[in-house]
Formats: sequence, structure tokens, C-alpha cells
Amino acid sequence: MKKVFALLAIAGFFIFNSVSVYAQDSVDQDDQNVEQTEMVEEVAPVPQEVITAPEPAADQPFHQVLKTKFIEGGVGWMTPILLLLIIGLALCIERMIYLGLSKTNSKKLLADIEVYMKKGDLAGAKELCKNTKGPVASIFFQGLDRYNEGLDNVEKAVVSYGGVQMGNLEKGLSWITLFIALAPSLGFLGTVVGLVQAFDDIERAGDISPTIVAGGMKTALLTTVFGLIVAIVLQVLYNFCLTQIESIVNDMEDSSISFIDILTEYKVK
Repeated sequence: MKKVFALLAIAGFFIFNSVSVYAQDSVDQDDQNVEQTEMVEEVAPVPQEVITAPEPAADQPFHQVLKTKFIEGGVGWMTPILLLLIIGLALCIERMIYLGLSKTNSKKLLADIEVYMKKGDLAGAKELCKNTKGPVASIFFQGLDRYNEGLDNVEKAVVSYGGVQMGNLEKGLSWITLFIALAPSLGFLGTVVGLVQAFDDIERAGDISPTIVAGGMKTALLTTVFGLIVAIVLQVLYNFCLTQIESIVNDMEDSSISFIDILTEYKVK
């Protein structure tokens, strides 16, 4: 009987120890899980506010952008280019106004001269040409002024004075062509000088920094950009003036032929 109690006691002891060990293991496992959970919570990134890109600044006015780029390009180089643009525009505008005033309704003028010549009113024809603006009327006046000297002298006067009027129409165009050539040339020169200065900055810094290279190149190329813009603007206006001159010259030549024909037909015997 004592052995039975002893065995029961030993069995109960082992069962109690097993339960204690299992419970302890469960507690330890729970503690470990709690620690892991806390570590995960600590490691897990804290949600941050969504960072939105800053809104772009309002666009600057065009004149403000030009002013900024003008300063960045260097006042010493940009000023001569700006002067070329101003003077070139002034010459182009003056030529366009002059050419606009030089246009004449040559058909109407020839018809009126023919009416006077039918009447034999040479003085009236000359007065009409004198009061009419434009090179065509001036050429007709010179021809009528030599009408009594013969048709050969009339033709010579028309041809000679036609050359004078062509010179007047083309006055100032040579300066415009000069400015068209100078503007990009000054721009290229400013670019070369700017590149030399950029390489000097790199040499002083002792390293090829993208900031130094980009800044120097940007400043250097701005002069070329502005020089090309000036040349393009002046070239367009120059070609417009040439087109107007060609139109007036063609009108002068055609009208001169008709004028000589009228004088020949109504030559006073």
C-alpha cells in the first residue's frame, strides 16, 4: 500500500512539474511574442504625411525674362547687340515708311498725263507730276522737262533719273546688312570669351564641377542666342524692304515704257 502511495506521489510530482514547465514555456512564448510585436511596431515606419510637390511659381512677364537673360549674358556684350537691334529697327522702319510713301498709282498718273498731252498742255502735265509724290512721278517730270529737246534726251533723262531714284530707295540698306552680319558675330565673340572665362573658373576651382561648367556655358551661349535673334529679326525686315523696292522698281520700268510711248504718240510737230 505504501508503494502505491509512493508511486502516486511520484507520478503526481512529475505531472505537476510537466504542467509547470508547459505553463512556463507558454508564458515565455507569450512574452517573446509580445516583445517581437513591440519590436515590429518600433521598426515599422511611422506613416508620414504625403509630401506634395510645390506649386510652380507664376510665369514671369516676357519683358522680365528678357531683362533677366540680358543681365545673365553680360551687360558688356549684350549692350552692343541691343544697340544694333535698336538702330537696325529704326533704319528698317524708316525705309518701310519711305517705301510706303513712294508707291504711286502709276496707271492713273499715266492716264492723266495722256489727257494733258492730248490737249498739248505740257505745263499742266509737268505740274501734275510735280504735285504727285513718288519716284515714278519724279521720273516723268524729268522726262517732260526735256520734252522739247527730243525723245532721245527724254529717254536718257528717264533712265538716268531712274537710277537716282533706285539709289534713294536703297538708301540705308547697306547699314542694315552690316548689322545683320555684326549681331551674330558679336554673339559668337561673347560666347568664346565666356567659354574662356568658364575654363578659367574650372582651373581656379581645381575640379570640373557641373555647376561651374553649366553656369559658364549658359552665360556664354546667351550672347549667341541674342545675336542670332537680332540677325533674324533684321533679316526679315530687310527682305521685306527688298520686296517693296523690287515692286516699285518694276512699276517704274513698266511705267517709263508707257510714258515714252505716250510722248512718242503725242509728240508736238
